[in-house]
Amino acid sequence: MATINSVLGPLDTANLGFTLSHEHVLTASAGIQQTFPEFIDRQGTIEAGVTQLRQVYAEGVRTMVDVTTMDLGRDIRLLEEVSRRSGVQIIAATGIWRDIPRVFWGATPDMIAPLFIREIQEGIEGTGIKAGVIKVANDMGGVTPEGEIILRAAARAHKATGVPISTHTWAPERVGEQQVAIFEDEGVDLNRVYVGHSNDTTDTGYLLGLLRRGLWLGLDRYPGGRMPGTPNWEQRTETAKRLLDAGFGERIMIAHDWSVSILIVNRQMQAQRAQYNPDGYLFVSRRVVPRLKELGATDGDIENIFVNNPRRFFEGTK
Repeated sequence: MATINSVLGPLDTANLGFTLSHEHVLTASAGIQQTFPEFIDRQGTIEAGVTQLRQVYAEGVRTMVDVTTMDLGRDIRLLEEVSRRSGVQIIAATGIWRDIPRVFWGATPDMIAPLFIREIQEGIEGTGIKAGVIKVANDMGGVTPEGEIILRAAARAHKATGVPISTHTWAPERVGEQQVAIFEDEGVDLNRVYVGHSNDTTDTGYLLGLLRRGLWLGLDRYPGGRMPGTPNWEQRTETAKRLLDAGFGERIMIAHDWSVSILIVNRQMQAQRAQYNPDGYLFVSRRVVPRLKELGATDGDIENIFVNNPRRFFEGTK
């Protein structure tokens, strides 16, 4: 087994257990907590996070991959405290989400890659807490010029450290294909790439096309269905079963893209979001897993999706 970075220190992949592969605790914006700390209820988020993740732990979840980057207001000490007090192991991310800082727009990949490497090898913001995954993001409209810089920087940081890459995509426009083309151009082994938010579409042709290239697919937006034209949770689960039936049960992972506190949407949307999914991080365990079994998924399929696949992704095994 391999050892990977968690917010509480080195973690043996044999001990990952049931893993949610794409989540957040706090999502905000870069610099807000440092400049305007009163805008964020940091302690309230910590207490709510501990409460929610203790419940998650009680219902069998052992690890959560928190893909919050600096431009999403990453608070590494907050993650450390929530993990320590709740018992849920948290893997933190380096990289950049969609809010790419302007200073990077005119930079080269080789100027940015060392920043990601430092957060993996030395630690984040002087804490000594090391990132265990590299996060990148491209959304509607596809990969922008500045987005390509970040993708190439992530590829080079991955090749230097062996830490895998997790992406945010917009599946209805097949953005994952654009990301993969850049990674291939950079010489990245696609077995170390996880293409996220892939269940925003039911286009199995697109999804199977990605899987056949040897990468990992993140079906990590549940319940879903709130963005116009995207599938509801039942449709997402039926799509997952079609991928299982096609023989790719050992290449997919499932999660929510949930947050304890999400400050990048207005208060009305925050309330609607909580009302829409009162199960929070447990929606998948309570509703998706039983539905998959109703559709014919086996216990072995569930073990692969939530235990074996995350372990093999972080180990780099196939």
